[in-house]
Amino acid sequence: MVENNKKYWALILGGSSGLGLASAKKLASDGFNICIVHRNSRAEMAEISVEFEEIKSQNTSFLNFNLDALNIESQAKIIKELNSVLGEDGKIKVFVHSIAKGNLKAMVSEDENVLSTDDFFITFQAMAVSLYDWTQLLFKNKLFAQDSRIIAFTSEGSTKPWKFYAAVSAAKAGLEAISRSIALEFAPFGIKCNCIQAGVAETRSLKMIPGSEDLIKNSIQRNPNKRLTTPEDVANVVSLLCKDEAKWITGNVIPVDGGEHLQ
Repeated sequence: MVENNKKYWALILGGSSGLGLASAKKLASDGFNICIVHRNSRAEMAEISVEFEEIKSQNTSFLNFNLDALNIESQAKIIKELNSVLGEDGKIKVFVHSIAKGNLKAMVSEDENVLSTDDFFITFQAMAVSLYDWTQLLFKNKLFAQDSRIIAFTSEGSTKPWKFYAAVSAAKAGLEAISRSIALEFAPFGIKCNCIQAGVAETRSLKMIPGSEDLIKNSIQRNPNKRLTTPEDVANVVSLLCKDEAKWITGNVIPVDGGEHLQ
């Protein structure tokens, strides 16, 4: 544990599974206090609570909110609690955006269940615009540290079309554009913002994509290392981007895929 991180917090949106949870665990081991915002059912919480106990075992302060991060009232409740817990000295050094809430529908189908304009709007708001919404929330409430890091997760689907992925693809492309603009306009306030383009990893989000088995098979074949990316691979790079030595890295989309994107 790094002692100089004791007053700093990492806020992870979507931190109860996959890349977000792995990042929370790694950042806790780096000495950051952890706040996770997630949305899970009561049935899911038994398994998730075990994961949260592992984070607590790192001897770090821990908060979690089982609330909709996209809901304005929930946002106000979370910000109020953060202000209370952090006090005058505590600051958010790391903000990780790992929201996976998108519509996975075909553009063309024999039935009527095709991708709609509303599906695009809902997905874009959840997976792209919310990065800006939360950045503004934290900024206006003076919760960011002087040297803070914002990290969002994108995918190769932001530039390559996959079946059933059109709405998410558009959102990921938007997420990358918003991230670059945050890096530019918030730079005077010490805020750095980057996207990690994670390789295909066996997460709950991946399994929701129709035909994910073929996607997994193709990714292993393309990857020079002949394996999928793990959430821990990605979390390790999140950790690297949060170190003092990485303070000059901002406005980038960084592939973390073992070279999968090379072919």
